[in-house]
Amino acid sequence: QVQLQESGGGSVQTGGSLRLSCAASGFTYSFYCMGWFRQAPGKEREGVATITTGFYRTYTDPVKGRFTISRDNAKNTLSLQMNSLKPDDTAMYYCAAAAYCDGVLERPFSYWGQGTQVTVSS
Repeated sequence: QVQLQESGGGSVQTGGSLRLSCAASGFTYSFYCMGWFRQAPGKEREGVATITTGFYRTYTDPVKGRFTISRDNAKNTLSLQMNSLKPDDTAMYYCAAAAYCDGVLERPFSYWGQGTQVTVSS
């Protein structure tokens, strides 16, 4: 049974940092593209960052230079280091797995976690 469990969300002030983690199980983690997505209230879910099996990283423009996605295939974990956070980063953040990456598009992703809330106050 595939499981993706996010952790690390919370509330911070503008300019602060958070590190999200995702623990994966039930599939061959190293074979999968992994990604972080987010959904703000009243908005559609959007891709934040993805990392391929070969460790190629793609970011959506608003987070470039501030967020870093990483994966540890030995521990089956995915991380998202978020620095210089802004109120616009407030959203529920989801970890997801796909057979392949297509930029930060959601289409290939078939496995999803339950999400972790990030709130950034001004």
